[in-house]
Amino acid sequence: MLRPIFVAAAFLATTALPAGAQEQTVAVTLRPALDRPSTTFEGWGTALAWFADVTGGWPAAERERLADLFYGRDGLGWTIARYNIGGGNAAGTPPYLRPGGAIPGFWRQPRGTEGRDWWRADDPAMWDWSQDRRQRWWLDAIRDRVRVPIFEAFSNSPPWFMTVSGRVSGADRATDDNLRPGFENVFATYLARSVAELQRRHRITFRTLSPMNEPNTDYWFAANKQEGAHWSPARQAAMIDATDAALRAERLTTVVAAPDETNSVLFLSDWSAYPAATRARIGQLNIHSYGTIHQTGVRDAARAAGIRLWMSENDAPLDRDPENVEGMASPLAMAEHIVLDLKRLEPAAWVFWQAVEDLSTRNGAKGSNWGLVKADLRAADDAAHAIRVTRKYWAMAQFSRYIRPGDRLLAVDDLDTVGALSPDGSRLVLVHVNPGLNPRRLLPPAGWRGSMVVTDATHNATCVAGMTAPARSVATLVLHRGNPPSLPCRRAGVSTVTEDRDFAP
Repeated sequence: MLRPIFVAAAFLATTALPAGAQEQTVAVTLRPALDRPSTTFEGWGTALAWFADVTGGWPAAERERLADLFYGRDGLGWTIARYNIGGGNAAGTPPYLRPGGAIPGFWRQPRGTEGRDWWRADDPAMWDWSQDRRQRWWLDAIRDRVRVPIFEAFSNSPPWFMTVSGRVSGADRATDDNLRPGFENVFATYLARSVAELQRRHRITFRTLSPMNEPNTDYWFAANKQEGAHWSPARQAAMIDATDAALRAERLTTVVAAPDETNSVLFLSDWSAYPAATRARIGQLNIHSYGTIHQTGVRDAARAAGIRLWMSENDAPLDRDPENVEGMASPLAMAEHIVLDLKRLEPAAWVFWQAVEDLSTRNGAKGSNWGLVKADLRAADDAAHAIRVTRKYWAMAQFSRYIRPGDRLLAVDDLDTVGALSPDGSRLVLVHVNPGLNPRRLLPPAGWRGSMVVTDATHNATCVAGMTAPARSVATLVLHRGNPPSLPCRRAGVSTVTEDRDFAP
């Protein structure tokens, strides 16, 4: 979730050559390991918190446009969504969470009850399934756009009455666990029952349920602006055990995903503390990549355990890069981060944090470059909402439109390139990031021919002639053996799709 990104601000979008200057082109040979066994990729997506809680209540034309931008066949072609089961603060709590951050829970407190010990999961009167309609609109929108969607449910915090502090934003001290002692089974029942009911009401399937988010950190404290909770490794293990049991009690096919740790160092610390029986109850390992140290250790832990690995949350704008919808500094930082994540973690999925972030519209102050689309998240539902598509969106398109579910990730000997091969071996995709000032002439492996798509300061995922990646660009080579078939081309958001497999979700 939102926190500083440790990326050096070496040079920003203002970097430019003197007038009339032209840097020499450098040749880069790309050698993908076509025969090396690797991960079968499942797709790209986003967490729906918190932007979905805001935009799901916007006028139909605006929210439909956003859904098309991310999940439409002419958009990013995403196939994965992470739905946030809210905890929810007590009624009457003065608003203090960030826009969209106050995700309502599915509980109802009966009149006349006081304290925190009133809730009973087996009492239908204590559930309120009318809650969270805005985020839930997105479940239907994605279901209707994606042929085979993958849904994951996740939790940031227990409901207020299950917490020590009485706040869903964390304990009074950031290093204290905030779930009340002995409440693992109660909270697990709340999550599993929510999954079951949402599945029934929205005609979807949650493949996984992640009961904790970035648990072993010092991010979460009572005065924080978002939901969160600290969990020691021992409490994590108890919660994983309880969640698995609750899902089985509901007779769901949903399995536990964990630990959704913020970086690989903490992931390995958590994982090393889990008993063998707890590890066996995990159906998917989730890691966030807000740090890149020890990523191959996480990859190896997943391989050794035989458990699918997701990179389940990241956004990577360049540190100290002020909001700039057209700039290339943050798009390049994000693209380079994606390449390294795919090379080092070799995950089955790469999931963005929050696709829509707040646009700087007040006081003239510049915000950040978080998000792929910027919009005024503080405006009233019935207001007109300016929707600004950033170049980060187009940089993401360089990956998600071409590396598709079912493709096999490939090792490539160039540090700035990631590769993927289609299931039948006929289609090779190479995504290359050129962050420097020299154009790069990309040399694909012998026998492969095709087209190149580019995002840079003047192109938005546009087909260009040749195989030279301009300076400060993200370039995607779409290659076939021998003579390639007619390939799809994108120009500034206008689609000329000719192959269903390339972009159909």
